[in-house]
Amino acid sequence: MSVVREAARFSVAPMMEWTTRHCRVFHRQLTRRALLYTEMVTAPAVIHGDRERLLGFSVEEHPLALQLGGSDPAQLAEAVRIACGFGYDEINLNVGCPSDRVQNGSFGACLMREPALVAACVEAMGRASRAEGGPEITVKCRIGVDDQVPAVALRDFIATVAGAGVERFTVHARMAWLQGLSPKENRTIPPLDYALVHEIRAENPALHISLNGGIDALDAAVGHLDDGFEGVMLGRAAYHDPVRVLAGVDERVFGAPPRAVDARAVIENMAEYAARSDAPVKAIGRHMLGMFGGQPGAKIWRRTLSETMHLPEAGPHTLIEAFDAMSRRPVHA
Repeated sequence: MSVVREAARFSVAPMMEWTTRHCRVFHRQLTRRALLYTEMVTAPAVIHGDRERLLGFSVEEHPLALQLGGSDPAQLAEAVRIACGFGYDEINLNVGCPSDRVQNGSFGACLMREPALVAACVEAMGRASRAEGGPEITVKCRIGVDDQVPAVALRDFIATVAGAGVERFTVHARMAWLQGLSPKENRTIPPLDYALVHEIRAENPALHISLNGGIDALDAAVGHLDDGFEGVMLGRAAYHDPVRVLAGVDERVFGAPPRAVDARAVIENMAEYAARSDAPVKAIGRHMLGMFGGQPGAKIWRRTLSETMHLPEAGPHTLIEAFDAMSRRPVHA
């Protein structure tokens, strides 16, 4: 099994404005084995934009997948060709995002209605990647949109897109209701249908299918793996409570030896990263606010970091000072 397919047993979902390169370096302090995803980047942005800003990453982020958005096969193929030069371990096509931005651009979850177009896209992407010696092309999708019947729509979508060469899918086990619900509501209101995704997985034993949606703890993730899924993907739970979700992944999902999190070492590593990345510390610290969730002193950590990382004099030292403030907390804090 390839390194990236093994890593896909547990992945952290692509999340706009959250899974930045700084966030991914932080998450990598907690899990060495999980597959991390970039934010979604549109194919036109890759072609015409600042490629280093959009696609650049640090070597410690591997294994790392790039998620692309788009619906034009030629554009997506060109974006893949460019991305191959950056050394990603996987390139994923977004067929699940329900935001107004993707609806206006006729991509994301809208593409659930057009499996033949998705097949054309991934076929072109695959050809481009193979020509460049690049990585596998994968797809992240919903179980359907709006008035589609999920049991019909998802089966048709998987069969059509798999026929174009895709062997790995991540399925968010909810419909996307593009009319009447906001993107935030689409993450929680449409009911989960794990059973349908489980049926699809059983019907397609040659495919690698990861389950996404509503998985809010490591215990739940392990339970779905034990239930037969090849992979699980967590999003907001991993972001908001990173230590409790991610720190046990290498042991419980990948069988690595137990490893306690050395909080000070993590903070010092991130301070060193802030110094060499030359990024504003607020761009790094904002992803670390949930690091001590549920632990004594967590409020002091969040408050101190929130109040100081935006100041003109803030720098890598700000992270260490916030940790020291938490460490000096009164017993009752």
